[in-house]
Amino acid sequence: MRQRTIGARQVGAIGLGEMPMSIEGRPDEEQSIRTIHAALDAGVTLIDTADAYSLGGQDTGHGERLVAKALASWGGDPDAVLVATKGGHVRPGDGSWQVDGRPEHLRSAAEASLRRLGVEAIGLYQFHRPDPRVPYEDSVGVLKELLEEGKARMVGISNANNAQIDLAVSILGEGRLASVQNQFSLSFRSSEGELEHTGKLGIAFLPWSPLGGIGNASALAKLRPAVAEVARAHGVSPQQVVLAWMLAKGDHVIPIPGSSRPETIRDSVAAAELQLSPEELALVDG
Repeated sequence: MRQRTIGARQVGAIGLGEMPMSIEGRPDEEQSIRTIHAALDAGVTLIDTADAYSLGGQDTGHGERLVAKALASWGGDPDAVLVATKGGHVRPGDGSWQVDGRPEHLRSAAEASLRRLGVEAIGLYQFHRPDPRVPYEDSVGVLKELLEEGKARMVGISNANNAQIDLAVSILGEGRLASVQNQFSLSFRSSEGELEHTGKLGIAFLPWSPLGGIGNASALAKLRPAVAEVARAHGVSPQQVVLAWMLAKGDHVIPIPGSSRPETIRDSVAAAELQLSPEELALVDG
């Protein structure tokens, strides 16, 4: 797979979003592990998860435990895989999603993530979502401490605007904010400004839900007929066209499509090799 850069680390141009394998409607563990193994065998070297990817309560950390188990049973080198996790979201177990950006929570969450992943240092630790009750600099300050203590090799932020990106850079220091993970897709493009801003700063941009949360080709084609047209011309799925369009937004863009089946992640990975012409990109872009 073509490679892209997060901090000082090279990863495949397409990552794997683990969330669908841990939240409501998730598949059984055997299928999830097969999905992760399929991704790794296809050249994925970035897996994104979070402590909140779970059903909540006692299930907190399900995604991290699943990734650790899948890596331990994979035939390849787990050290070649960058595992990214996040803290700052909580699920109390009633189906809701809440935020907790207090420094004491983020520190305890990071310590718990280290244990669940079975590592001495988290490859990429991200602040999941701003907490309006907590000054942003207080939350990001924990990321700086984790870096300095060697408990995180790289740090990033998620669901952030440009002002928060700049604030994080000023707190962490030049070149120490490795990534920004925001929602971005054909149907949700309000983070285009953050995508452009991170490109200028040399920070990796990780679009979550890059396929718009749509799990089938027909729905994507109906959303944007041009996508179906370009897909037919290349003999590929609409999903591949959307991911190729996204990759063309900049060399710093690394989509992390969620998947819960081996077939879907293999299809997504193929987008890394799909080259669209300027005319096709403009057609998809709309």
